[in-house]
Amino acid sequence: MEEGEQVSTKKDPFAALRYSEFRSYLGMRFFFTFAYQMQAVIIGYYIYQQTKDAFALGMIGLVEAIPSIGIALYGGYVADKSEKKKLLIKIFAVMWVCSTVMLLVTLPQAHQYVSSSLALIIIYLMIFCIGLARGFYGPTAFSVMTHIIPRELYPNSSTWNSSAYQTASVIGPMVGGLIFAYAGITSTFVVVVVFITIALIAISLLKRHPAEYVPKESIYHSLSEGINFVFKTRMMLGALSLDLFSVLFGGVVAVLPIFANDILKVGAEGFGLMRSIDSIGAVLTMLVMTRYSPMGKPWRNLLIAVTGFGISIICFGLSRSFYWSLFFLFTLGAFDSISVLIRSTIMQVLTPDKMRGRVSAVNSMFIGSSNEIGAFESGLTAKYMGAIPSVLFGGSMTLIVVVTTWLKTRKLVPLTLDEINAPKD
Repeated sequence: MEEGEQVSTKKDPFAALRYSEFRSYLGMRFFFTFAYQMQAVIIGYYIYQQTKDAFALGMIGLVEAIPSIGIALYGGYVADKSEKKKLLIKIFAVMWVCSTVMLLVTLPQAHQYVSSSLALIIIYLMIFCIGLARGFYGPTAFSVMTHIIPRELYPNSSTWNSSAYQTASVIGPMVGGLIFAYAGITSTFVVVVVFITIALIAISLLKRHPAEYVPKESIYHSLSEGINFVFKTRMMLGALSLDLFSVLFGGVVAVLPIFANDILKVGAEGFGLMRSIDSIGAVLTMLVMTRYSPMGKPWRNLLIAVTGFGISIICFGLSRSFYWSLFFLFTLGAFDSISVLIRSTIMQVLTPDKMRGRVSAVNSMFIGSSNEIGAFESGLTAKYMGAIPSVLFGGSMTLIVVVTTWLKTRKLVPLTLDEINAPKD
């Protein structure tokens, strides 16, 4: 009998955790996210220290987003037709190599052989390669989830999956900022490489999950099938569109180095705390949602959450107190976590098994890279408008998106998830 099969799933907040393979999956998710968030913090702060240019910060997001978006649909196609464990190992191996290269070019002795400008070019190139790997990672990881957890536990597993992500997002930036401040960028990269290695070990504990989809049609037809499914499913399309535009304009995280260094003047240590406090809000909210699910009326709750997200951005932009800024970043993360949980549960419940990779790829194009494009937008507007006006602009645009979406989707507001019928495949 499968582990956890006799466990009651109705009132048990730990139901998904009773499956050993799901625990291994969470280990992979946690340690990779920890490493990725640490790396994002130190790369952003390091590049801003070297260039003092807000546009250079925005370029980090763009360089990662272009390959991630460009390869996403193909990545979903490959995920659907491939054995998942083997594919994940290849993806993480690429990320391990990229982080190791960045470790080597930031070694103190590397300056004898690599100029600062060449080191920046190499770092941007490695970010580009990580973006390519991410285009395959999202669809593959999403497909694995459905093989290791029963369908009735999808909401519970989504909560724990998001909690693992957010917890790592709390600790990663904080630890990254502290190690960077006291030991330097090279030592921080060493920790990043170690944690990616641990994530690889966690992947090795997963079972093999052969493909359930064997393409018999052209790749173009196969990819079109995934796109058409999303565009025919009203609630899924609405959730993806809402998150896309709110995150696109609400990319406040990208300009945090400017606030930490020039406005609030709290240094690398304060920056690490600012970079992680939104995830603290997200984790605490996720823990509450293990018992009190927002899925009763998901569309109404999604609109409320994104509204709170936009208001938090505006309040952060207006704050001149470090502690008030932390509070508004905390609420930003709390509202964002509700949005993430609702969207991920909608995707899991409404997507047919044989299309999970391709549908997840569409999600990656909408959401997975909108953070990076939002970072580019924030860096660009910060360069020409200033950091504070760019944040206020982003928060205001987020609220405009919510109002526009509400006007166009009022029929979805009173519906429960069970009342939304996905199109038949």
